[in-house]
Amino acid sequence: MRLSDLGEFGLINLIRAASAKYEDPGRIPWRQILLGIGDDAAAWQNDNRIQLATTDTLVQSVHFDLGAITWEELGWKALAVNLSDIAAMGGIPRYALLSLALPAQLKVQDVSEFINSFLLLAAEFGVALVGGNVATAHNIVITVTIIGCSKGKNMLERSAACPGEQIAVTGYVGLAAAGLEMLKGKTISDPNARNILRQAHFKPVPRVKEGQILIEQGVRTAIDISDGLVADLDHVCESSKVSAKINIEQVPVHPVVTAHFPNSRELALSGGEDYELLFTADKATVARARQALGCPVTVIGDITKDELPTRVLVVDSRGTIIPYKKGGWDHFKNAVSHTEFT
Repeated sequence: MRLSDLGEFGLINLIRAASAKYEDPGRIPWRQILLGIGDDAAAWQNDNRIQLATTDTLVQSVHFDLGAITWEELGWKALAVNLSDIAAMGGIPRYALLSLALPAQLKVQDVSEFINSFLLLAAEFGVALVGGNVATAHNIVITVTIIGCSKGKNMLERSAACPGEQIAVTGYVGLAAAGLEMLKGKTISDPNARNILRQAHFKPVPRVKEGQILIEQGVRTAIDISDGLVADLDHVCESSKVSAKINIEQVPVHPVVTAHFPNSRELALSGGEDYELLFTADKATVARARQALGCPVTVIGDITKDELPTRVLVVDSRGTIIPYKKGGWDHFKNAVSHTEFT
């Protein structure tokens, strides 16, 4: 069997199974683990707070193309995708480690633009860059690690969804995927629309504060939308051992996407890298969260224990099943993006 047969998530499961063989509950590190491999961030108990950690790697020609993205945008996105993992836990990001493998012939000005953009976003969220590593390489490889903590004694996780809960999302979905289609050659004549799409793809704003508010309002289950709406909801359902039904007509699609992309529904369901938060909770809790959050919140469906044709079922208002591509990314099977061990 090759990695292309095993797939990205198969590899993660292989690592998780191997790791389990070496667990030692008699030692403090293992005793303190609350969440290991399989969620948006790892979590362990330390004194009165839960400690969080996540890491992510961006590889040239795999995750980004220097012919399309600027160094300023790359610095922002490298940090933003990691902050989004902490946001998905309802946590507070504290420290960042940055490792760079770079060709020696790169211009110092380019790297300086990257670093300044990275630090600008870090400062916005009170994150201190405390170290990392540099090395030379033929292709650019960027690895970011974020260490943070819970705001209180609770955190958001993928495995707490319960039947009867509503499914809700912040903001809009499909914008980043639409932005990618534009960058690949789709003509968009409206300059304002082009700017919105580019920003969505290259400079997402992680929902860090929103994740913390969800915790405060009693939400216990969330994930950030990195692989795609359906794919990430499927992760929640798999972890929580439930099913989900969503109404395609309730999925929030940005007007720019509906106006310029005939496949807007497909982009909303299967496009990735929006970095919005998908969460589940009972009706009253969702209502409180909607009031407290300073961004749009849309209820798109329900968690159920019913046996459905697929773990995530998409229907219209008449109950007609809407077929969809599951989407999501797999490093080894097809297209490539990023899915972390944690």
